[in-house]
Amino acid sequence: MSGRGRKAVLPPSDHHVEPPLTPEGLVVTVTNKAGYTKEFDFAELPVARPMQESLAASYAARSRGWTSHKTAKTCWTNLEMFAKFVADLDSPPDDLDGLTVATLQSWRDRHVSTNSGRTTLRIVRGLLQRDSRLSSGPVAEELARRIPAPSPSKQSYEERERDQVLLAAQRQFRSAWLRITENTHLLNRWRAGDIIQGSREWKIGKVLDQVARTGDVPRTLLPSGQLHVTNHKLLGGARAEKTWGRLFLTRSELTALAVLLTDRFGWNLSVYDRIPVPTTRPSAGETASVTYQVQIEKRRAGHGRWFSTENITDSGADSPGRLITQAMEATAHARTLAHLLQPGVDLLMAARAHQPGQQHVDLDRPAPVGPITFGVSFFMAQHWARSNGLGGSPFQRSRRTTVTGEGRPLQHSQGTHESVYVLPDRRVQRASRDVFEAGAHEALEQARAAVFGGKLTDKPDPGHQETATADCEDEETSPWPAPAGGCGADFLLCLACPNAHVHPGHHPRLVLLHQQIESLRSVMDDRAFHQEWSEHVLRLENLRDKIGLAAWRAGLARVTDVDRTIVQLLVKKDLAS
Repeated sequence: MSGRGRKAVLPPSDHHVEPPLTPEGLVVTVTNKAGYTKEFDFAELPVARPMQESLAASYAARSRGWTSHKTAKTCWTNLEMFAKFVADLDSPPDDLDGLTVATLQSWRDRHVSTNSGRTTLRIVRGLLQRDSRLSSGPVAEELARRIPAPSPSKQSYEERERDQVLLAAQRQFRSAWLRITENTHLLNRWRAGDIIQGSREWKIGKVLDQVARTGDVPRTLLPSGQLHVTNHKLLGGARAEKTWGRLFLTRSELTALAVLLTDRFGWNLSVYDRIPVPTTRPSAGETASVTYQVQIEKRRAGHGRWFSTENITDSGADSPGRLITQAMEATAHARTLAHLLQPGVDLLMAARAHQPGQQHVDLDRPAPVGPITFGVSFFMAQHWARSNGLGGSPFQRSRRTTVTGEGRPLQHSQGTHESVYVLPDRRVQRASRDVFEAGAHEALEQARAAVFGGKLTDKPDPGHQETATADCEDEETSPWPAPAGGCGADFLLCLACPNAHVHPGHHPRLVLLHQQIESLRSVMDDRAFHQEWSEHVLRLENLRDKIGLAAWRAGLARVTDVDRTIVQLLVKKDLAS
């Protein structure tokens, strides 16, 4: 099945895939998911012909799993860096089998200290290891050395920074949405014949009808050769928002919408190039709500896991789905025009280009349809950030802010969530300090509760009262007083009391008690044992360490029948204090 649920069509019987490497062995052709091809000529690398051919063969083998030219270009750029490094050596090898451990160590030392350098090392290593001549020996061992993972450099937004980004995006998109909504209402009234013919509104409605059908307002060719807006006085100006922008988002406004969607749902920037128009259905038991099924594509998840569906409900102004509704309304005319020009186009994030007809360069992104462009490029994100006085593209930091705020993975694995998003984030670390501090205090209290709290003596004191596990100096000052006076603690807690005194006469009983509690592990669930007995075990072991292991073991030989009876009652918890 395809990503949208349509049956896949089998290729013709004579179909065959062209090999990526040309017969000459120097040009590799990479085909992206859209079917566009891009060639990489290894004759351009400044190394000897045999090494060019070897690198081309490894690159071609690796390229079979690629679906984008961006991936291919990234790998090619890093390979160019490696080729230049080899060419600058005092005695450059003719082929890969001439690489030495010293050469690879020098290459590693040059790049291992930075995030981008580690990425370069990892990419080049993957290509070199595909050559069978480098699969064993000292060079192979050097290639196999662990490369540190890149340290996440992006941090989530502080509250003030996030507010600044959202305010800029909300102002721009909301203004555009209101503009398009108002003009759409006027256009619908004009098409329905509800406006007096010849009036100013009627004339604007007629212009809007052309905008909806063609993507532009009427224009007049001036003697100078320039095109001029014919109805600029009627429309109030020649700027985009006064002309074709009445029904279409600009690319900057589309970027603002994407910023809001990322803040709300944590989607990656790449999602917006391929997100299809959401399907809608009434919410169960609701008449005023609508639930959108949004298909998210994330190719880095690997084959078979590219697509996921999110159900998002619009149940009111503050609901998550309201932004989806506004996105549908703001892009409606652009999507309709694109479908009219090229039936089958089904992408949500559509805007009108300022200068239609420019050459489509980035073949990994959807091609424009007439004046309509799709998605948000990295350069659009950078331009939007600069226009709003921000330090850089907001998408990575906005996504990180949303993910850490949600506290759960969004389109990524649990391991990535913890290692990439949560643990390195300074905002999360600060917010966790109180939790860590409270946990540390709790752990300290538990540790204190699990140690012997009384005193060790050489012989019994006639003034002390004997209990099942120790001698009590003063039950009236017990940490666990009974409502009617005296001590209300279980006898097992005697060893935690500062009034407890333990002498050698108690050792046999305590050694036996420790053994009997430990024997319960084999017949109890781990969680139940931990909850009921771990504190007592730890306290007895702490007492054992204070007495000494030799003296503790010696007590076992002096166990009496009375000790066995008392221990059995203690383990069954039949003794009351």
